[in-house]
Amino acid sequence: MKTMDLIAPCHFGLEACLKREITDIGYDVTAVEDGRVTFAGDAEAVCRGNVFLRTAERILLKCGEFRATTFDELFEGTRKIPWADFLPEDARFWVTKASSVKSALFSPSDIQRIVKKAIVEKMKLSCPVEYFAEDGDDYPIRVFLNKDLVTIALETTGTSLHKRGYRKMTSQAPISETLAAALLMLTPWKGDRILVDPFCGSGTFPIEAALMAANIAPGVNRTFTSMNWDNLIPPSLWDDTIEEARDLETPDIETDIQGYDIDGEVLRAARQNAADAGVGHLIHFQQRPVAELAHPKKYGFVVTNPPYGERMEEREALPAIYRALGDRIKMLDSWSAYVISSYDRVERDMGMKAAKNRKIYNGMIKTYFYQFPGPKPGAKRQGF
Repeated sequence: MKTMDLIAPCHFGLEACLKREITDIGYDVTAVEDGRVTFAGDAEAVCRGNVFLRTAERILLKCGEFRATTFDELFEGTRKIPWADFLPEDARFWVTKASSVKSALFSPSDIQRIVKKAIVEKMKLSCPVEYFAEDGDDYPIRVFLNKDLVTIALETTGTSLHKRGYRKMTSQAPISETLAAALLMLTPWKGDRILVDPFCGSGTFPIEAALMAANIAPGVNRTFTSMNWDNLIPPSLWDDTIEEARDLETPDIETDIQGYDIDGEVLRAARQNAADAGVGHLIHFQQRPVAELAHPKKYGFVVTNPPYGERMEEREALPAIYRALGDRIKMLDSWSAYVISSYDRVERDMGMKAAKNRKIYNGMIKTYFYQFPGPKPGAKRQGF
């Protein structure tokens, strides 16, 4: 089967998580850049990447790459790509997004228009028509310009991979599913360990943790644009990939995953989201303030996304919230804590010094992932 270059965008700062995931499912990573990882794979890799990768935002199939500093060069470079190898005659194709970083060409609308025109002109050479009806399946295209290097790719995913299909109801400031999964991977937590999120909101951290614990693939319950690309991906490969994912699931495992929130309505949404994800039986949700965070067992994990205080009236309440969080974590003997926040006084108000913190963008918000690791089971707890 033909090997292709596949591009997987991800959150800035989490490329290492995605690289490890890609390697773990059996593919060779060929490049790691800010916000994306490129790997070599065949048609089956498109299916498996979309279904199995927890931290990727989408899977792109690279069609061509060239340098361009003028629109003429952009047109000619695009026209040299063998588009008939990628697009059937009836394909509905358009440039869904164009982005430019430190490049001579920077107008997204002009880039989109010229790339579309060049593809049409190229397709005319292999299809004896003057007009393309474009009444077939969707083949969306993405164009990236970085320092005048143009990359053009087919968008195989459709709706972003962070849309697992379970989160129909959200809280005020939800964390994305892909970011939650990546942050869990940055901790030593495993499915047989205790995990509590005292600000669970619509349940993303507990649900992603339960999916990981039960080995349920994040994309197993949704569809993808490229499922209709019979010219590139035989339908049997999608069937095989879904069957593989189902065979690997272990939904009957024992877990201790808990989510707390003070908002009862938000918790009802979290319970419904967990049920829709197929992991409702693996999570215990409870209406409880952070000041009542407690657990009788040792060596657990707190992984949470507390309020950031984006509005002034909310910001005034933050010192007390983070102080209560720190006080309760200190009382949890031998526990570890991991907190993502844009609040700039996390350590001061929690009264705890993080062993590490990592800059991560949550959407457009610059946040830090504060890491307070406790001892491994059997070891003595170190002071904060």
